[in-house]
Amino acid sequence: MHSNIHVYINDQKVANEDIIKWETKRANIVLKKLGSKPLSQNIMSLRHQLLERKVELGQKRIKKILKNELMLSDQFAKLTAWLSFGLRRYSITEIFVENAQAEQFVEWFEQCGKTNNETTMLAGTPDHYVIATNKDLQEVIETNGGSPLVAKFYIDYEDLSSLRSEIDPSFPLQIAGVARSSDGLAIGGVRHQFRNEKNGFRARLTVEYPLLILPSIISGHQMHLADEFSNWICAAFSWDFQ
Repeated sequence: MHSNIHVYINDQKVANEDIIKWETKRANIVLKKLGSKPLSQNIMSLRHQLLERKVELGQKRIKKILKNELMLSDQFAKLTAWLSFGLRRYSITEIFVENAQAEQFVEWFEQCGKTNNETTMLAGTPDHYVIATNKDLQEVIETNGGSPLVAKFYIDYEDLSSLRSEIDPSFPLQIAGVARSSDGLAIGGVRHQFRNEKNGFRARLTVEYPLLILPSIISGHQMHLADEFSNWICAAFSWDFQ
């Protein structure tokens, strides 16, 4: 990762080396799932190989490989949401970025959605299989944190209706939306908030899950957020991310 990026989970700073170790482990798992063997354990090599494999397979073949997992995870997500009666549990990671402005990153992220920049979105973390945006609706296939199953959902960035996390007025910028299952059931959402501070900006990254979600998914997704947003921030500012 870049020395300008400082990650905090549960108010404790997370070493960049630990994030790289987490990403390396996940890259090996995902490569195996997609029928490949790692050519190297160097993180840059793993990123390149994994992205190349996903592009080579394409969305249709990836969805075919993951078909059974997606059916199981869809049923589990809907059941968990129904039994939680709209109550939520939050996975939160904070990142402080030196020598950068919040507006620049938010604009970059929104532009990626508008142009459907799938390659850049996929490169955020190994656990991204599909991220495709059509207008304000984003189709996502990914592994959520410590889940044993890959999940599919849709984030509507124009819909904030069922979000439960509070807006912090000290964070004037946000990227937020409701996450729904394929048949439209609200199963969670995201509320990522940003503000400029002295010498940089802070991102408070929040993913909402149904209350009855496994605690391991909550904690695992904190590292997922740390990895994907660190990589996306590096891409947004053209920094080396290793």
